[in-house]
Amino acid sequence: MNEILDIQIVSDVVCPWCYVGKRRLERALAERPDLDVAVTWLPFQLSPDLPREGQDRATYYAEKFGPERARTLQANMQKTAAAEGLHFDSGPGARTPNTLSAHVLLLWAAEQPEVNQDDVVERLFAAHHSLNQDIGDVAVLARIAGEAGMDPVGIEADLRAGRDEDRVQALIRDAQRLGISGVPHFVFDRRYAVSGAQAPEALLQVIDRFDEARAPRPGWQPAENEV
Repeated sequence: MNEILDIQIVSDVVCPWCYVGKRRLERALAERPDLDVAVTWLPFQLSPDLPREGQDRATYYAEKFGPERARTLQANMQKTAAAEGLHFDSGPGARTPNTLSAHVLLLWAAEQPEVNQDDVVERLFAAHHSLNQDIGDVAVLARIAGEAGMDPVGIEADLRAGRDEDRVQALIRDAQRLGISGVPHFVFDRRYAVSGAQAPEALLQVIDRFDEARAPRPGWQPAENEV
C-alpha cells in the first residue's frame, strides 16, 4: 500500500496569496499524478479584530495601506492571480469580512466524510476574491455549504448560534504557538514546512523529499504487512 502524503495548509480565505498558493500547489501535484495526497485546511485570521459584519473592502485597504499603495497592491495582485488562471475583482460594494464563521464551516466540512473540504475552500476563495460575495454573511456561507453537499439550513442555524467558534479559535492559537504569523503556511508530512505562496518548483522539491524518504533501499524487500 502506498503511503499518503499529508499536507496541512494554514490559511485565511480572504488572503489572496492563499488562493494563489492553492493553485501553485495544484500545479505541483499535477506533476506527480501517482502520489496519494490528503490535504487539510487549517484556520488563521489575518484580521481577527474586524467587526463580525466586516467592512467595506475599499475603505479597509485604504485605511490599512493608504489609498495609493492599496491601488498598486491590488493591481499587482490581479496580475499575479491572472498568471495562475484566477480572476480577482474588488468592485463597488465588495466587503472584507471577519472570517471566523467561514473557518467554522471549513472545520465542519473536514469532519464530514461525504464532503470535500478542498471543494468548500475553493468555493469560499472564489466567492470572496472573484465574485465579490460577502463570506462573513452566514446566509452566503449556508448557500455555499449547500452547493458543496452540506445541510444549508442546519449550517445557517449553527453558524448564527456561534457553535464551534471556540474550537476554531483554539486551532488558530495552536498555529500561533508554533510561530506561524503569516499565511499560506504549508506543512508536508508533518515534518517539512513551507511559508508563502511558493512556486510549484519549490513545492516539488519538498514533495520529492517525501517520495525519497519512502522509497525502498536497493535490495530491500518489504515485509508482508508493509505491502
